[in-house]
Amino acid sequence: MKSINFMIPVLGNPTISSPITSAYFMSDKKRILYDPYLHKDSLRDTDISCSLEIAGPREKIYFNPRETRAAIVTCGGLSPGINNVIRSVVMALSYRYGVKKISGIRYGFQGLVPSYGHKVIDLTPDLVKDIHSLGGSILSSSRGNQDISTMVDTLCSMKTNIFFCVGGDGTMRAAERIAAEISRRDVTMSVIGIPKTIDNDLNLIDKTFGFDTAISMVVNAIQCAHVEAKGAPMGIGLVKIMGRESGHIVLNATLAQNDVNFALIPEVPFELEGERGLLTILEKRLRERKHAVILVAEGAGQDLCPTGGPAKTDASGNVRLHDIGVYLKTRIEKYFKKIHMEFNLKYIDPSYTIRSVPANASDSIYCELLGQFAVHAGMAGKTNLVVGLFKGEYVHLPIKSVTSRKKVNTRGNLWMRVLEATGQPASMKN
Repeated sequence: MKSINFMIPVLGNPTISSPITSAYFMSDKKRILYDPYLHKDSLRDTDISCSLEIAGPREKIYFNPRETRAAIVTCGGLSPGINNVIRSVVMALSYRYGVKKISGIRYGFQGLVPSYGHKVIDLTPDLVKDIHSLGGSILSSSRGNQDISTMVDTLCSMKTNIFFCVGGDGTMRAAERIAAEISRRDVTMSVIGIPKTIDNDLNLIDKTFGFDTAISMVVNAIQCAHVEAKGAPMGIGLVKIMGRESGHIVLNATLAQNDVNFALIPEVPFELEGERGLLTILEKRLRERKHAVILVAEGAGQDLCPTGGPAKTDASGNVRLHDIGVYLKTRIEKYFKKIHMEFNLKYIDPSYTIRSVPANASDSIYCELLGQFAVHAGMAGKTNLVVGLFKGEYVHLPIKSVTSRKKVNTRGNLWMRVLEATGQPASMKN
């Protein structure tokens, strides 16, 4: 506990009265305990570092709205709700604070490197008023590391006061380095992170936006796989979805649609061959029930796939995953042909169609609130933070506290419920 410090840096003393007249104000002294099992009576004033700052508008702000310049960038892969966040930030800055200069950085962090030639666009309420009905990002995105010093040079040349970064763990690491360089230069600029990862694997964040939409889309794919599996003798529906290092989407989609018989996630290794391997158990399932549905996360079973040489990485430094869906399809077909058993396998990979759809109602609400709380934090002069849900409360979290991957707890209640729902063995290893 002592190693965790949730204090949020501030650029200076906020002395300007907020122009907001139709809302409550949140005090910096109102906090939520990091550990809910601690008792307030046992805490001393020096224990404030183990509690989290509640998000919301402040009565006194740091930046003069008439002089404030803001910029927003979206990085990494697409996720439902990005446009909702952009819209919310622009609307809150414009209508709640009267900020007139809001810049949209095109194509991720590339837009802050002049050599790429991406032009900055002016974001206005009229421009963004309808973008929440669109998938993707009107600013577009990119992957890959860019020079921190060059990006800060560009932000300074734009006279940026508040920089909003929308992205996942890689984006948040870059945002933290940008904030550190800004601090080193003694520049008055706030850096605010808005967490975006469809895999829902950012540390301490209850959920990231786009996750609820992804679940509803995966449920549709599961329903189709189930129909296909039941529509032919010894039918198998195999669905591969997102989840590089964690299986949160697989878990929640499985519980939302109880047609899955095998839920395969990165956190739980499995084998294919042998008495307790997946293929043998799948054969037993088919002989007993005549159909089966398999849901696999893209990062599951990577140790089973042929390596074919050194691991390759993408522009962001992420290891390029082997296609576990295609590999499973091939191995299942080979197995049943070998034992001369009838089967009908249908393979479904809806990953990119899930990422690019507009946000559903639940995510739309979440994105709207995240954008508003991000604006309130920036205008108050807070920096180097991420806004997000923690234990059901909107809070400010230091950027460095969220960048590690949040894994599925394979001894936790949610995974136990998945095992009960699917009926699969707790271990498929010999």
